[in-house]
Amino acid sequence: MVQLDASLTLAEFIRVVRNHERVVLALAAQERLAKGRAYVERLLERGDVVYGVTTGFGKFANVRIPLEKARELQRNLLLSHAIGVGEPFPTEVVRGMLLLRAQSLALGYSGVRPVVVERLVDFLNHNIHPVVPSQGSVGASGDLAPLAHMALPLIGEGEVEYQGRVRPAREVLREVGLEPLVLEAKEGLALINGTQAMTSLLALLVWDAEVLLKTADVAAAMSVEALKGSHKPFDPAVPRLRPHLGARAVAENLRKLLADSEIERSHANCSKVQDAYSLRAVPQVHGASRDAMRHVREVVERELVSVTDNPLVLWDEGRVISAGNFHGQPLALAADYAGIALAELANISERRVEQMLNPALSGLPAFLAEQGGLHSGLMISQYTAASLVSENKVLAHPASVDSIPTSANQEDHVSMGTHACRKAHQIYENTLWVLAIELASAAQALDFHKPLRPGKGVAAVYRRIREEVPHLDRDRYLRPELERLRQMIRAGEIIAVAESAVGALA
Repeated sequence: MVQLDASLTLAEFIRVVRNHERVVLALAAQERLAKGRAYVERLLERGDVVYGVTTGFGKFANVRIPLEKARELQRNLLLSHAIGVGEPFPTEVVRGMLLLRAQSLALGYSGVRPVVVERLVDFLNHNIHPVVPSQGSVGASGDLAPLAHMALPLIGEGEVEYQGRVRPAREVLREVGLEPLVLEAKEGLALINGTQAMTSLLALLVWDAEVLLKTADVAAAMSVEALKGSHKPFDPAVPRLRPHLGARAVAENLRKLLADSEIERSHANCSKVQDAYSLRAVPQVHGASRDAMRHVREVVERELVSVTDNPLVLWDEGRVISAGNFHGQPLALAADYAGIALAELANISERRVEQMLNPALSGLPAFLAEQGGLHSGLMISQYTAASLVSENKVLAHPASVDSIPTSANQEDHVSMGTHACRKAHQIYENTLWVLAIELASAAQALDFHKPLRPGKGVAAVYRRIREEVPHLDRDRYLRPELERLRQMIRAGEIIAVAESAVGALA
């Protein structure tokens, strides 16, 4: 069970979003919410002018709204702003949005009643998932359109996915015994003014990328053995003299994976002086991506415990502040950085594939084919990898450098953070494929070195791959095998096999 209070860890986020762990609202959070709401009620009684409470929104901020229209104002806000388009977000992204909005509100500085947060929690615990289109956010005033679609079902409007079917929200609420909420002053605005779509996307990416980074090290180690590369570039002295944390971790992983290699001993006295950068500089390249993703994780972890509402209701200080915590720029920059970091893993992986498939570089049969000419071997897998890498280069163009004014220039700088997060996810998916191609290529190349045995970590992974992907002795339909490898990478199975042989990887 995950308790919403003053903090939320990334691991807790994943447990709720993917494992459907039950959520409860802590008593301390309920008390904060009640105090915040009481302060808003006092403001209303005094007739204070407060943005989004007694005024319109955006360019209409100077339009006063009478108190008797407060409920209608909040309802209208959700209805008018729910105009996203495109394919719906996956269920796990929507669950993340529900959880993160509940957590942000539970901190108590948004002025909503406890029942609003409790209803978000109800949706999570009943597995009621609003249908949220993936396009339409510019990333400031937060994720307005996506969050409006997320919030609509709370008031009985819009559609939800429930038990595998998309149905009208009001119908599902009636079925599970929940009444549609009637939103009070400030509550509609508090539900949609925030960064929860982009944060959900980026949090999921950060979690998955940690498996991807380790798998890239395993793939590189296999390619080093397949190409009879030197192990010396991974000596501890190298990162000691240039002490980047990521490079040090990658070098350590490669030493573990390559330990006790008969292949290395077989070419100890060869005439080759240096390997290509895609082998020799693995710690520096993979390590830089690790350092980038470490920064991205820090940004996400801060956002998990942030109030991203406007205005901020500082009930404990007797103040209301209109500010910009909804702005997605911190996440937009981090998501762009993540996309670039993951794209580089694919870039260097594809170069190692080329090293193995090109007989002029590898000393192995062309395209690792037996009876080359009659059979093409893995020739076209490199084409696919090259295509994905080039697509990643387009996707890695920063979204955060763009901005288009909205709301009649009242909101004159926006982050495009949700675009950045969506692009980074596509880069991640493409990189999974490229690494699967590298693993398949390396396993095939290692077959040509038998009976020499690779390092013990590489050997363990090789054996597991061969349980799914047999040696390619003649051309066959390979896509299902690559898909299986891709699934194994995503699930962390490649890492688990490697760690069972060599211990925990950094």
